[in-house]
Amino acid sequence: MKIAVLSGKGGTGKTTISASFAASIASCQYIDCDVEEPNGYIFLNPDIQRSQQVKVLVPEVDKAKCDGCGACGTACQFNAIAVLKGEVLLFHEICHHCGACVIACPRDAIYEQERMIGVIEANKNDNFLHGKLNVGEPISVPIIQELKNLIKKDKPVIIDCSPGASCAVVQSIEECDYCVLVTEPTPFGLHDLEIAVQLVRKMKMPFGIIINKASDDSKLIHDYCRSEGIKILMEIPFSTEIAKAYSEGILPIQKDIVLKQKFEKLYEKLVRGEYQ
Repeated sequence: MKIAVLSGKGGTGKTTISASFAASIASCQYIDCDVEEPNGYIFLNPDIQRSQQVKVLVPEVDKAKCDGCGACGTACQFNAIAVLKGEVLLFHEICHHCGACVIACPRDAIYEQERMIGVIEANKNDNFLHGKLNVGEPISVPIIQELKNLIKKDKPVIIDCSPGASCAVVQSIEECDYCVLVTEPTPFGLHDLEIAVQLVRKMKMPFGIIINKASDDSKLIHDYCRSEGIKILMEIPFSTEIAKAYSEGILPIQKDIVLKQKFEKLYEKLVRGEYQ
């Protein structure tokens, strides 16, 4: 079963929840798709054994063939190519690697070369995987695609998504069996939760909600879930002890065996389809 853990905003505790989930399930594969800031390793302490580069194809210009007609710039929908006074200017950082410019060029003056945008790191048996996008690179989807190509089909998989509802999140949750949305009981938490809910509903994916830092203010989330018919899967209490452990890289389930059992039971219920 593939379970994606996401949140409408950063800081809700998404990585804490996903790492706790992974650590509670026997023989589980954990994939950190938050490639701009992967933090799962802080809690799971993997022994990284290998690293592989992630490369994309970007256009280059053969000036001997180019006549500056501008067809490549017209074909590019992402403004990664500009043609000024017959001179082709390339902006690789915003290229979406679609290859339209190569097809559009009438003189075969555009060709593609590989460009490294980040890496994937893994432990010995690939039970822990995370991606790292190079600083300054704006497009993370190719790394997420490579990570998902390494999903194991014979064991449970927990996917830690990036916050928000961007293309990176869509790529991360695609083809997953269930989505766990993590939120906090604040007006901002509710606002961004609503956006995340819209996303998973549009993608027609089964989902439920975990409230992190739950307190008396959780009524805000409870009322919303009740009005929308959304299942609350679990509540993690607001706790100074949990926060202190978090600051030391210790998961809540390592401090509270009862909480660990709750994650175990939640996974069993998801496998049985009780929250579909």
